[in-house]
Amino acid sequence: MRLNMKNFLDFKSEKEYEKLKIPAKIIKNGGIVVFPTETVYGIGTNGLDEKAIKRLYEIKKRPFNKPISLLVSDIKMVEELAKEITDIEYKIMEKFFPGPLTIILKKKDIVPDILTSNGDTVGIRIPEGKIARKLIEYAKTPIATPSANITGKNAGVNIDNIKRDFGDEIDFYIDEGDSKLGKSSTIVKIENKKINILREGTITKKQIEDALCT
Repeated sequence: MRLNMKNFLDFKSEKEYEKLKIPAKIIKNGGIVVFPTETVYGIGTNGLDEKAIKRLYEIKKRPFNKPISLLVSDIKMVEELAKEITDIEYKIMEKFFPGPLTIILKKKDIVPDILTSNGDTVGIRIPEGKIARKLIEYAKTPIATPSANITGKNAGVNIDNIKRDFGDEIDFYIDEGDSKLGKSSTIVKIENKKINILREGTITKKQIEDALCT
């Protein structure tokens, strides 16, 4: 598929991060953007826009009973979205943010119910990748971001494969070459002060336990 170059940025050698203001504005306005993170490619939109999140579910063919996590830029943004954050949760974030870890926290009302499948918690991550961080910074909103793949397929690590899946349903693509880690983030939830790993990525339960002991 040949992309409209107005809706595509090649960041394999690009360093002009100001150019990311264009896709960031698309995200802010409820559009759908595919972009790299240090784990796998994400497909994201404004994490506070219910209509945009509904479209994201539909494009991914993702069941509405499967929550979507948020990418944020800093702890201040975490605190705008989550409440009753415990000392253990703060320590995990201090040790592993930014990085390939998503933490499940109690959500505030600002987080749309559609994002959390009507649950009272939300997954939050601060990505390490500079492109993702800049998009959040320029959009000035958390980005609802599952992996860039049709549900049931492998997570997207290569822009050409992702384009074959989604084509022109995506409003903007950002290419940074193959994903650095190629594996989705670890998802952790603290329950009764105990570590519960919902999905193990490159960060292991032992690494989290060790970090909490220091």
